[in-house]
Amino acid sequence: MMETIKQISLILILCLVLNACSSDNTSQEFGDLEINFTNLVGGNNLELNTETYAKNGDETYSVSELKYIISNIVLTDNNGNQFVYPQAESYFLINEAIPQSQSIKLENINANTYTSITFGFGVDQSKYPLNGVDNFVPTAEEQGMLWSWSAGYKFLKFEGIYTSGNVTDKPFLYHIGSHGQNLDNYREITLNFLQPLALSSSETPEVNINFDVQKIFNADFALLLSDKDDIQIDPENAPKIVDNITKAFEIVLN
Repeated sequence: MMETIKQISLILILCLVLNACSSDNTSQEFGDLEINFTNLVGGNNLELNTETYAKNGDETYSVSELKYIISNIVLTDNNGNQFVYPQAESYFLINEAIPQSQSIKLENINANTYTSITFGFGVDQSKYPLNGVDNFVPTAEEQGMLWSWSAGYKFLKFEGIYTSGNVTDKPFLYHIGSHGQNLDNYREITLNFLQPLALSSSETPEVNINFDVQKIFNADFALLLSDKDDIQIDPENAPKIVDNITKAFEIVLN
């Protein structure tokens, strides 16, 4: 009789433990987050082909194309814990000519209160060659963001025309990416939210991030188009451009 009671007690305890574990597994809520990127020149929205902008060095320019890759999104909560968005789904191409590309929706994020966001500019070296992000390759290839299958991605495609001194309406071109182990132009950028961001299953908050095109030319480094207007596989100037770009992103109020 006592043995039977012990067996029943053990079964009851096991059921309680399993039920508790099951409850823990189902208690986690998930929410979605929308991130909106706006490309600006100074305080004004970037206008392709139609507007001329003044820059450092008494140069002016207009932009015909602006595309860049955002990747590896991580959210940090108010206790310093990180939610890493699934890497295979964490590659996005922002294209000024396609407005819908400038809004990113992240789904099934752990419901929590977050204080900052980290994202990559470009594609990190662990994804060279291109296997591992095959779902992103067709998008990049279609929009001209690949040099070749072996050479990898263009992180930035920035083109237009400029005037400097006696030079008028001359084309410029910045195509920036990584090239092997010796020229790694991938950068990670962390931005603090203006106030803690509460994520829950009941609503989808929005985060607005501005990208200031002017800072491509002038942030940590001052770059003149008259000095060099075609920068691609360039171990001296390409890193300067991406270092400038790390200063170009800013979170703004909704």
